Amino acid sequence: MSASGLGYNEQGGEAATEQGQEATPTTAPSVPAAFGLFSSDTKKNEDLKQMLESNKDSAKLDAMKRIVGMIAKGKNASELFPAVVKNVASKNIEIKKLVYVYLMRYAEEQQDLALLSISTFQRALKDPNQLIRASALRVLSSIRVPIIVPIMMLAIKEASADLSPYVRKNAAHAIQKLYSLDPEQKEMLIEVIEKLLKDKSTLVAGSVVMAFEEVCPDRIDLIHKNYRKLCNLLVDVEEWGQVVIIHMLTRYARTQFVSPWKEDGVLEEENEKDFYESDEEQKEKDQKVKKPYAMDPDHRLLIRNTKPLLQSRNAAVVMAVAQLYWHLAPKSEAGIVSKSLVRLLRSNREVQYIVLQNIATMSIQRKGMFEPYLKSFYVRSTDPTMIKTSKLEILTNLANEANISTLLREFQTYVKSQDKQFAAATIQAIGRCATNISEVTDTCLNGLVCLLSNRDEIVVAESVVVIKKLLQTQPAHHGEIIKHMAKLLDTITVPVARASILWLIGEYCERVPKIAPDVLRKMAKSFTNEDDLVKLQILNLGAKLYLTNSKQTKLLTQYILNLGKYDQSYDIRDRTRFIRQLIVPNEKSGALSKYAKKIFLAQKPAPLLESPFKDRDRFQLGTLSHTLNTKATGYLELSNWPEVAPDPSVRNVEVIELGKEWSVALGKAKKEKPTEKFYSDAEEEESASTTDTESESTSESEKEENGKEEGSSMENSESSSEELSDSESESKEGTAKKKFKTIEESDSDDPEKKTKMISKKKESSGSSGSESSSTEESSSDSESESDSESDVESRKPKNAIASKRKEMSVPERKASTKQDVSLLDLDDFNPVSTPVAVPTPAILSPSLVADLEGLSLSRSSVIDVSSPIFVPMKTHELLHRMSGKGLAAHYHFSRQPCIYGNQMVSVQVTLTNTTDQKLENIHVGERKLPAGMKMHVFNPIEFLEPEESITVSMGIDFCDSTQTASFQLCTKEDNFNVNIQPPIGELLLPVTMSEKDFKTEQGMLTGMNETSATITVAPQNSTRLVLLEKVVKAANLGVVPSGQDNIHRFAAKTVHSGSLMLVTVELKEGSTAQLIINTEKTVIGSILLRELKPVLSQG
Repeated sequence: MSASGLGYNEQGGEAATEQGQEATPTTAPSVPAAFGLFSSDTKKNEDLKQMLESNKDSAKLDAMKRIVGMIAKGKNASELFPAVVKNVASKNIEIKKLVYVYLMRYAEEQQDLALLSISTFQRALKDPNQLIRASALRVLSSIRVPIIVPIMMLAIKEASADLSPYVRKNAAHAIQKLYSLDPEQKEMLIEVIEKLLKDKSTLVAGSVVMAFEEVCPDRIDLIHKNYRKLCNLLVDVEEWGQVVIIHMLTRYARTQFVSPWKEDGVLEEENEKDFYESDEEQKEKDQKVKKPYAMDPDHRLLIRNTKPLLQSRNAAVVMAVAQLYWHLAPKSEAGIVSKSLVRLLRSNREVQYIVLQNIATMSIQRKGMFEPYLKSFYVRSTDPTMIKTSKLEILTNLANEANISTLLREFQTYVKSQDKQFAAATIQAIGRCATNISEVTDTCLNGLVCLLSNRDEIVVAESVVVIKKLLQTQPAHHGEIIKHMAKLLDTITVPVARASILWLIGEYCERVPKIAPDVLRKMAKSFTNEDDLVKLQILNLGAKLYLTNSKQTKLLTQYILNLGKYDQSYDIRDRTRFIRQLIVPNEKSGALSKYAKKIFLAQKPAPLLESPFKDRDRFQLGTLSHTLNTKATGYLELSNWPEVAPDPSVRNVEVIELGKEWSVALGKAKKEKPTEKFYSDAEEEESASTTDTESESTSESEKEENGKEEGSSMENSESSSEELSDSESESKEGTAKKKFKTIEESDSDDPEKKTKMISKKKESSGSSGSESSSTEESSSDSESESDSESDVESRKPKNAIASKRKEMSVPERKASTKQDVSLLDLDDFNPVSTPVAVPTPAILSPSLVADLEGLSLSRSSVIDVSSPIFVPMKTHELLHRMSGKGLAAHYHFSRQPCIYGNQMVSVQVTLTNTTDQKLENIHVGERKLPAGMKMHVFNPIEFLEPEESITVSMGIDFCDSTQTASFQLCTKEDNFNVNIQPPIGELLLPVTMSEKDFKTEQGMLTGMNETSATITVAPQNSTRLVLLEKVVKAANLGVVPSGQDNIHRFAAKTVHSGSLMLVTVELKEGSTAQLIINTEKTVIGSILLRELKPVLSQG
């Protein structure tokens, strides 16, 4: 996409030229200026057509840039479609990219012309460039013609097995387009979705879940096996993918786990009944109560893995996590989302509006969540009306005895607002507070009565309506208020307010016997000029007074009934006839007239002043349906919690151990080729002895518990590795020629034999260099591994040749590892990665140099693992003493090579007994580790005396990721679930290298392997010593000597894969600095960059 980006960026100068052309008429002076503009456009497009038909690529490229620029500005470039589509087969990659950008925009509009080039698109699906393959698929899926559905289906199937995650992502996008075009393809598309759901790339995850939601949202069974993977990948997926996955997992969790909300309610009910029960009955009930509350580990995994996303910069992600916690988390844990939601109130007004609506719904049920942030909901004068009314709603929901006085003072200010709609809403809010909090009812009522003398008619009218509702709750004490309101009839003109006053006087006419008939007299005069709403209430008032005070009002009522009989509104005429028959006795009147008084003067229930958000909780928070308060098209309802949780084993994934596969393949290779040896006799004996010594040292180290013994075993392992590497280098000299010939033979062999030889090679090279199989994958690697076997098969022939060439071009980059590594260590399954940093330098024999046909080997980089410059003493809490029933555990990272394995990170765990009793049999129980992660645990501790502590060592292979290692820390009686999550800086080992080597390695890790950022460095951090100290504290990096004062270099290797991590801090003028990280592990690099930025910019 770099070319298209270039097209957008270079429009600056050309845009001005185009505008100048448009503004200058190119026709004769006699032609009006308007026609000059049109002819200019036509001429300009003709010019572009000529450039597109030119033989020069530069002219075509320039034309395509201008056309893409036109599209970006919103101009219509559809008439250029025939000229552009001719260039779809261009050999120039830059032109081809821009042509596809154009076609994606207009293929749907110009379907017939696009169909003519369909064979070109099909060929492009096999293009070596991943961007072209993806673009061709996008264009193909944009041609919405039913006749090409089979071609699209085939293309999607092929793209779903592509080596590039970017192409697979576009395949997921195409699934939705094909489904909308032809829903009959659903079953075949579900098969593709099922395959893509197994993809481990973070780039694909969001897109395939979106396709799942669109095509088959009810197929929950497809999610079972991928549930844990999606939870763990969630943090690394792009933001909009996170939103889709979170919403899908929310629906999934509501079908698979039991409700975590039963706990509070059931416990309270049980406690009320426990008074008269015996101890045995109580124990039985306790057991029954406790059973439903054991939260499923998968339920906990989802809640734990979404928590970090509350800090996302994307408001939609934060909102998605908030709704997940609201619908899935225990009520005691849901409160953590409130701070993040309040933070979103600093966003633009559209985001504020949606967030406030969701907070309003939450605050009705759980006031405590937002009470600490009450002041955040105070209204600002600059807020638009929709924001003001939403904030007012929340303030009303949060009102209680403690804060009502503050809120009423705030409301007094709001009533004076120039925004009349908001002022009216405030008066309604005061009325709600008065009904909800009995202590302030009188105060609110007096305040509303004062507002009746306000100059603003809308405020007075709204006050009347609210007072009417309040008086219904306690009318006996407020005869004076009714009299005061009766006087307002002369001045108030708002129909609703006049109708409310008349209803009040009619309802309580017995309390104001002198005023009511006079009000009726006045209303009779103005009856014909009143609004229909007021006329109905005049009729009601006349009927009530006729029944209670017929002497004074009989004639008035008959007069009003006669006026109503001939009114223009049929509602008024109907009501008049109904009332006349009911209250005026005559021969025709039925039995109902006897009960007229009971019908009209029956006691009415007081109205409930409720929040308009009361019923919105039936919709999932954060959805369009919730915002509109009506079910929108495509809304998927949340199901109710199941009474009994479905079988959790459906989410278990069988992990196939790689070691077993390799050993089987190795056995076959030995049977078929017993005479052919990959290594010399001396090497075989040596490797066997090395394996023996390694196994012995490992078994010894497992038995050790004290720190001194651990240190000595580490020294032994280091010395043995040095001896091993020396003997390896000697044996290599004699066998290099043999090995090089074997490479050529193996390349020419049939694929089956080749696979077995690779298997044998993989088994023998047991170290964790760049050649070793790794479950960790980089999101930016265009050839990331797919789960399907077909991917591996399709890669074999090309990668065998490619890796052979790479081996010949950069042999010096191979470093010797713990076991013997021959030239056969060609990575047929992965591209050759960056050099592995190991303790000993690589030594190449002269004979090998000769065999490599004079290849220059003048440089041999020396990259050694060094001791850490800084060891942080900061400890992390593993188990709190309250949660652990007296057992407290803390851990810290020692930044030393792990004695249990080269790929493991060393973790020191300190266990403390804070009880007054002895704790027995402290050990590690069940482990719940992500795929590929390994853990070496400490030996069980027989007992731990009260107030005593012990420090033990563990080794964890995090697979170069920040995924959490979950396991159980157990005592004799209890099991406690604990987690260790490594900071990114602890997944590294520092290395030493020369400045020259650093620059060379950095040159090999450019492009997609480089991430950088410009930061503002705090003044106190600009000195060399302080800067070095800050960086090595944050990450376990080694310092590389630098010949320039303003450039600081650091180097390390990842513990698991041994990939180099090169960090450069270049100080510039004006307290700014360029922070550059070069590594093939781009995910780790970007996370490290994100963590180092605040370290340098803050004091």
